[in-house]
Amino acid sequence: MAKDQDLYAILGVSRTASADELKKAYRRLARKYHPDVNPGDKAAEEKFKEVNNAFEILSDPKKRPLYDELGMDAAKIGWDPQKAAAYRQWRSGGAGPRGAGPAGFEGFGFDTGEPVDLGDLFGEIFGGSRGAGFGRRAAARPAKGADLVDRIDIDLADAVRGRELDLRVDGKKLSVKVPAGVADGGRIRLAGQGGAGARGGPAGDLYLEVHIRPHPTVRREGDDLTVHLPITVGEAIAGATVPLPTFDGMVQLKIPAGTQSGQRLRLRGKGVPHLRGGGRGDLYAEVRVMVPTGSEAKELGKSLDKLYAEPVRAGLVL
Repeated sequence: MAKDQDLYAILGVSRTASADELKKAYRRLARKYHPDVNPGDKAAEEKFKEVNNAFEILSDPKKRPLYDELGMDAAKIGWDPQKAAAYRQWRSGGAGPRGAGPAGFEGFGFDTGEPVDLGDLFGEIFGGSRGAGFGRRAAARPAKGADLVDRIDIDLADAVRGRELDLRVDGKKLSVKVPAGVADGGRIRLAGQGGAGARGGPAGDLYLEVHIRPHPTVRREGDDLTVHLPITVGEAIAGATVPLPTFDGMVQLKIPAGTQSGQRLRLRGKGVPHLRGGGRGDLYAEVRVMVPTGSEAKELGKSLDKLYAEPVRAGLVL
């Protein structure tokens, strides 16, 4: 979960750091704290999440200026430049026409036919005080609280299988069900867990933006998965049945005789569940023929060269 920390300090860069400097710092820290490098180390895992979150925000040309101005409060308005502009207008004393909220804030409980207490509204969102004069003009009617946006980082396995997570938001423990098939950048809505309502109004909603951590051996393309499958030269030549791990458990995959490196073998229905509707994507095993090394392998390799029916680079032209 995002915390009110200095994102620049997390990456160890200055506030004027260039995009290249941010990328270099991120890569260095991501390698240092990656869960695969620190198995079972919860502190390293949390640090890895913080580094990913900091880089995701600061590398985004739209989010970085808003963070520089508002800090992590910018996430509470969904990184929306229009809403940030409305906040600036409110801070400078401009309120717009009587009875109308600032442009871009329709999603924050404004009723354009009635006066709006902007002091209450922005105080709830940003933790500030009421704007002078706004409260005197506002109608004392209930208003829904602000919708908030936060992020969660999950593994690819959680996105494929689905998972229930326990999170803490503003000191409250929340149970979140991650649906099987959720995509990177997808949102999970927690009704009534956003900002507090004004004058007895209902609370807003909390939207969790899903970020899926890269997997070391599997890549996702839509609802299809591709895994790299190493096989021996003998298995490639003669064919074999080899074990292949999937997110549903181990399966036995038949390698046809004469399989070439780079060939893709499909397992139907072993990919990612479709988020809406039944069925699943497919899993592709991308074959990588592993060549042995050593003096004996070199001699055997020379013998194998004689078995090719034609030169392997005969069709290589530019």
